[in-house]
Order: sequence, then structure tokens, then C-alpha cells
Amino acid sequence: MEKFQTLFLVLAAVITSGTSNTGLFRERCSRQDPDVDACLRRSFNSLLDYLKSGAPELGIEETDDIVIDELSIALGSGPDGYRATFKDIHASGANNMTITNVRSDLDTYQFQLTLFGPHISARARYRSSGVLLLVRASGGGEYWGEYDGVKAKVYFRGTPYTRNKRTYLKLQQLKLDFSVKDIQMGVENLQNTNAVLEAALNLFINTNAQELLKEMKPELKRDLAGKMSHFLERIFDQIPFDEWVSD
Repeated sequence: MEKFQTLFLVLAAVITSGTSNTGLFRERCSRQDPDVDACLRRSFNSLLDYLKSGAPELGIEETDDIVIDELSIALGSGPDGYRATFKDIHASGANNMTITNVRSDLDTYQFQLTLFGPHISARARYRSSGVLLLVRASGGGEYWGEYDGVKAKVYFRGTPYTRNKRTYLKLQQLKLDFSVKDIQMGVENLQNTNAVLEAALNLFINTNAQELLKEMKPELKRDLAGKMSHFLERIFDQIPFDEWVSD
């Protein structure tokens, strides 16, 4: 469960910083630079370090949590199919994420960012229904997840327009995807169950962790893409594009 709020903060600081003498990023990037992508990567990563303790001048508080209200998974069909719902998901660890690669086409206003985080932790409230491992597994409890080697790619494209003699961007498209190398996760403090069933459930969850993550991904991607799109639309509407990429 990646922590895309980090990317939000990076883009906010890049765009709202205006000029290179603000001290918020290492260098202002020129579209004429043949290594502009390397410049953007260096600048974005210097911003990551700056934002770890918050940036009150940008309205950014110190935080390492992203919150997702709810997501669900379904295993099997019919009335006895297993269903699980995760609510109040809190994920932490984004302060250790870095941007490893940037690909841009400044003529067409397209960007792709690759991010890596060594470790992400997640906690949530958990409720399930249906049959799992030939046993009715209905009840609730607490979910935990430890994700190592998190990789994410975010692509977005804008359309330029002129307002008050300045160039602004309107967000046209945004896509994202992610993968996790190693996963450990489980449930605890379950209601309406016993220790044997809880142990069997946790064995099943860890044995099938990648498949369970695959079931979670569609809702996760929709939620994160929606939040990121809304964020970028507000930023692009307020801050000129020509303040963070020079000619």
C-alpha cells in the first residue's frame, strides 16, 4: 500500500515554490537542458528531504500517514463467498520514499515519475463474512500489513492555457500503478472466532499475500488516482507552470 501523499507534497512544493532562490529545491529546471529529467529528479528528491519536517509556508504539516476510508476484497462467488472490508486504513513510511527516475516530455506536458519506498506499514479495522478454508469466517478485528520494496509509477498529462499572460496547466489525464516485493500481513483481535481459526486465517493470508494485494489494487488505484487528480487540479489552477519549468 503505497504512500502517494509523498508525491502530492513533492509536486505541491515544486509548483508553489516559484523561483529557485526560495531554497525549497536545488535548481530550477530548463526545458532546454538535455538532462532536464535528471534535474527534475534531483530537485524533487531535495524537496523530499525538506518536506519531512513539514512546510508551514506551504500549508503542509509534518505527517507520515495517508488515510483511505475503505476498500473491499471478494474471494469466491455465491452466498458463501468470502468478503472482507478494511476501514480507516492508515499507512505510514512515505518519508523514506525517493524518486528514482523522471521521464518528461515538456513539449507535450507529460510526466512519469518512478518512486521507491523500502518499507510501508498499514493498519486498519477489518470485518469479514462468508466461508474461508471450509470454515465460516465472519467477524471483525484489526488488520496489519508490512510492505517491503514498494515501487510506484505515476503518469500525468496536462494541457497548457494562458491566463493573465502566464502559462497554466489543466490536468487532462493521470494514471498510476504500484508493486510490492515482499509482504507480511494478517489479522488479530478477531471477534466471534477462536485461536485455531485465527492462526489458520493468518497462514492463508500470508501464503496468498500477493494475490490478496492484487484484489485490493483496483480500489486502491481508483482512490489514490482520484485524490491525486483533485490535488493537482487545484494546484495547477493556482500556480503558473512557467514558475517551475523555465524556457
